[in-house]
Amino acid sequence: MRFSLLVMGLVFGHLVLAGDTGKLIYSKTFPGSTPPFVQIEIDRSGDTLYKEDPKDEDPVKFQLSAAEVEQVFHLADALGHFDQPLETKLKVANMGMKTIRYEDSTGVRETKFNYSENPDAQALADWFERVAETERAWIELERTVRFDKLGAQDAILRIEVIRDQKRLVGQTQFLPLLDRVSKNESFLHIARDRAGALADSIRAQK
Repeated sequence: MRFSLLVMGLVFGHLVLAGDTGKLIYSKTFPGSTPPFVQIEIDRSGDTLYKEDPKDEDPVKFQLSAAEVEQVFHLADALGHFDQPLETKLKVANMGMKTIRYEDSTGVRETKFNYSENPDAQALADWFERVAETERAWIELERTVRFDKLGAQDAILRIEVIRDQKRLVGQTQFLPLLDRVSKNESFLHIARDRAGALADSIRAQK
């Protein structure tokens, strides 16, 4: 009987750990910049939220690839889930106060810094900057698709530039909008061609 209970306990514990995905929550406050605030939540499942207002109840939602999730959580793991201060002691300009929090079943760990000399902290902050760049481009494309069809060409070009710089993440989130442009004759022919080519390239990369 005791053996059975022990086995059940071990199995239950394993299931709890297996279901413990963990979450990273990043925010940056930088008055005077555009946008002055961003918040990004990334779950180990790849589910990601992006907002530019802490009170936003309808954030942008998208999915990161498994490889992208592995990259960002590997950096958090390398930083010990923020078990040590990361702020530099050097006097540097204001680069925006960053807060990064790691949540899992064992608790919550959080760090704040304006600038860090730690290479992994720099890489993690830049990773979140890539997310912000990507979502700003997505928001602009959605805006032009809905309200400014003549501007869609420039919005798509911006996405291509970010992608060429290897800073675009969660690329499949763009497919519905790109398909909408490529198949709608109310958009400029060059915009339709560009949207179709970009969508094909993203699909080929999957």
